[in-house]
Amino acid sequence: MKQMRQLLSFALPVFMAAVILAGCAGSSGVSTSSYDAAKKAQLEQVKAGRFDGGKMWTFDDPPVAYFGEAYGFRPSKEWLDDARLSSLRLTSGCSASFVSGDGLVMTNHHCVRGFLASVQKPGENLLENGFSAADLAAERKIPNAALEQLVEIRDVTKDVLAAMDAANTDQEKIEARGKVISQIEKQASDQSKLRAQVVTLYNGGKFSLYLYKRFTDLRLVFAPELQAAHFGGEYDNFTYPRYAFDCSFVRVYENDAPYESKNFFAWSKDGAQEDELVFVIGNPGRTSRLSTAEQLEYNRDVQYPFTYQLLRERVDMLTSYIKTHPEKKADLYAGLLGVANGMKSYQGRLAGLRDDVLVQRRRDFDRSFRAEVEKRPELKAKYGHIWGEIAQSMQTLREIAPENLGLRAGGLGVSEIFARGFSLVQLHREMRKAEADRLDAYKGERGIRTFAAAGRFSKVDTELDALTLALQLSYMKKYLGASDPIVQFALQGQTEEQAAKRLLGQTVLNDSTAFAGLVADHAAATAASQDPFIVMARMALPRVEKAGAIAREVNAKTQVNATLLGRAQFDVYGTSIPPDATFTLRIADGVVKGYDYNGTIAPPFTTFHGLYDRHFSYPSKDEWKLAAHWQNPPPEFKLSTRCNFSSTNDIIGGNSGSPMINKNSEIVGLIFDGNMESLPGDFIFAEDAGNRTVSVHSSAIMEALRHLYKMSNLVKELESGKRAR
Repeated sequence: MKQMRQLLSFALPVFMAAVILAGCAGSSGVSTSSYDAAKKAQLEQVKAGRFDGGKMWTFDDPPVAYFGEAYGFRPSKEWLDDARLSSLRLTSGCSASFVSGDGLVMTNHHCVRGFLASVQKPGENLLENGFSAADLAAERKIPNAALEQLVEIRDVTKDVLAAMDAANTDQEKIEARGKVISQIEKQASDQSKLRAQVVTLYNGGKFSLYLYKRFTDLRLVFAPELQAAHFGGEYDNFTYPRYAFDCSFVRVYENDAPYESKNFFAWSKDGAQEDELVFVIGNPGRTSRLSTAEQLEYNRDVQYPFTYQLLRERVDMLTSYIKTHPEKKADLYAGLLGVANGMKSYQGRLAGLRDDVLVQRRRDFDRSFRAEVEKRPELKAKYGHIWGEIAQSMQTLREIAPENLGLRAGGLGVSEIFARGFSLVQLHREMRKAEADRLDAYKGERGIRTFAAAGRFSKVDTELDALTLALQLSYMKKYLGASDPIVQFALQGQTEEQAAKRLLGQTVLNDSTAFAGLVADHAAATAASQDPFIVMARMALPRVEKAGAIAREVNAKTQVNATLLGRAQFDVYGTSIPPDATFTLRIADGVVKGYDYNGTIAPPFTTFHGLYDRHFSYPSKDEWKLAAHWQNPPPEFKLSTRCNFSSTNDIIGGNSGSPMINKNSEIVGLIFDGNMESLPGDFIFAEDAGNRTVSVHSSAIMEALRHLYKMSNLVKELESGKRAR
């Protein structure tokens, strides 16, 4: 923040001087080049911060000495082991923790949101109305859900690097790495009977074998109404101050009985306090903080603008579609929330990449890092080429971006019918090759069996697919140009909306019987069919394959260079900089703290007073409507209770549901979000720029469970660490 204030204090007078000079100069004016030069010179003075690489420390190498230096607290091995074993990972993409000795687990509501429909009974709407289990018999088993507990860590770096170093080409190195990792995982799993995962740290500078105990019998205990958990809707998402009750509880069972968890976090009596040292124990998903300046610039100019626009237009489309088809809200709304969350996330990432000060801090780290490598002959020989090769790779990706982005054949924003046509043509293309040359999915008869099964698909919602296809055609036109043969074939002089309706009206690919016949006779069908989607796929496939081959080659080289970059960082800095996030367990330190924003101050805590104020301040907005249990609170419900709070911990997606604990290993909060200033955390951790973690206060959870939801048994279990017998 100090660096930014220095820049602003310098830049504003320069800007005003330029305006005054321009006014005095009359029609001749004055170039802004002097301002740009001054700004550039000022930016050159910006330096990387000590913790720009973050504070997502691994349990392989916890920075005990740093904790002692910074906070006067040196956690023991027993403390760290207990924190690791008390923490969990939801395989669906969230974090969680044991909070009682009877297998009770705490996580976010938005982490179990996708499971609610699978446990509700006819006539129920658990997403809207919530769920409370009065006793064990009422707890409902969640199908296809799993939790993992990290029970052991082994360093396998030497084995993996030896296999890679013995290979020759970039692709061979990647294949050798995959092969030896599979061997290590299989051997460890066979011996331990645990789930084994080799984790790549420092982009390949270090490899650790993580052994997990997996729990697959999970039962829902409590989930509030969506309106309470997601209070403020997308307006408040990634913001602070905040008033969300984003919590839920499930229970782990083993042999049809509550699991006796020896390690769990006790509940704090008073919860988080201002300026208190707190730790987040969770599984951050992915960061790219070791990216070079050229990689950040590629994301800023190409990949992230495309992804953000794709998500934004999908949000607009689904929002409009649900308004005109309210009967489909139950099927589409959860997906809409996920896309909207991604949209806002990329909006924040882009803002960070367009912030000259933040990017300059990364450039300064690049410069210092490279200088450290080049001043040591042995390191320069091994790593000196990396930066130049990565820069060339990014330039190549820019050159093929129009094909890669304009001719996408699957994923978000691609018409389901278009994807079917493309997959059918690709099936024929692959099956014509020698088996050894085919993609893995098409070797043997697997491809035929896979697509034959597709003959039982349900019909696509053609109205929704027409909207998707229209947007897809607009991307084709944007990236490939209006004169491109595929674009001309698809549009035929019509608007994208008109063309989409025409194309879907001419296809047979939404008929399961017709599609099954095309799969069965794919050779003749693919060559002769005049179905418009098959025709487009025939035109697109050679181009997609060519661009894809280049992209794979570039990505293989970039992966190898990323591994070398990680090894170089490890050689230069050791574990003083934590590795990028990998959706594996980390411990992140911080303090409870507000921050400056919008010309005012965000308080460290909000209270329930603020929640009700938001409701009454926006009487016509559904986003701030009170959930049913909150509409008539009883007199004993304390509005002064702390609701949400902010802290300086380093988190990112995947940390949702992480426990926030104090140095006594007590629960003081539950992570559920970060603020907008945290979103550049993808490439830099900038605490001084207002990067904050947002959590539900432990007192808020207790107060609402006790007085609003009347969950007395759950309250007692949290307080005592054991369920009532």
